[in-house]
Amino acid sequence: MTRTILITGTSSGYGKAIAEHFLEQGWHVIATMRRPEAAAFDGDTRQLRVLPLDVTNAASIASLIEAAGQIDVLVNNAGIGAVGAFEATPMALVRQLFDTNTIGVMAMCQAVIPQMRARRAGTIVNVTSSVTLGAFPLAAAYTASKQAIEGFTGSLAHELAYFNIRAKLVEPGYAPTTRFASNAVMPVDQLIPDAYAGFAKPIMEAFGTPALTTRESDVAEGVWRAVHDTDGQLHFPAGADAVALAGAR
Repeated sequence: MTRTILITGTSSGYGKAIAEHFLEQGWHVIATMRRPEAAAFDGDTRQLRVLPLDVTNAASIASLIEAAGQIDVLVNNAGIGAVGAFEATPMALVRQLFDTNTIGVMAMCQAVIPQMRARRAGTIVNVTSSVTLGAFPLAAAYTASKQAIEGFTGSLAHELAYFNIRAKLVEPGYAPTTRFASNAVMPVDQLIPDAYAGFAKPIMEAFGTPALTTRESDVAEGVWRAVHDTDGQLHFPAGADAVALAGAR
């Protein structure tokens, strides 16, 4: 029987790549995004459904769950980014990061768990970031929002295992080909005050010429491995830079 995977944040980048990878493997894919009219997927899309979703809106989540039907795998990929000095980061932005990257993930898990528990089957994959694998400067609030999901998923995996539901973490590195920088909630220059300019300059230069990077396909393959893992592995670093960080811990 063909299984169904629901993926959040599929308008571009990792989410789009994950959706296309599972479509290629013959899965039914529910791709969600805030503006589904902008959806553009490559390959055979006959088993694709595109549905609207705002993970920060309870009514939007409820409507999605009602429309989606049975969900065998949930991939929480939707997220927003922010790079800059924490001192200059408005608390409104910190709350926005947590609303999407943390609370939004938790809300989606809570919405999907009941049907998985009733069937005693299912997998939840939460996509975090390689910032959870090492201490990165100029990413304090973003890191915190992702580290929270690392701890959340580790705990959740234990309680859901009782019902034969698996919870996994995929930790992507930095992919220059994604829209991470352009999709940041606030431009970097607004979050680096003059006092931090000397500190930030070499960091931003290194950020522009990384030694190792991640491809979108690395993350899609990481999610595929996580979904099919039967050995109890929790962490799946994805991308050369993420793998290197994980190995150095």
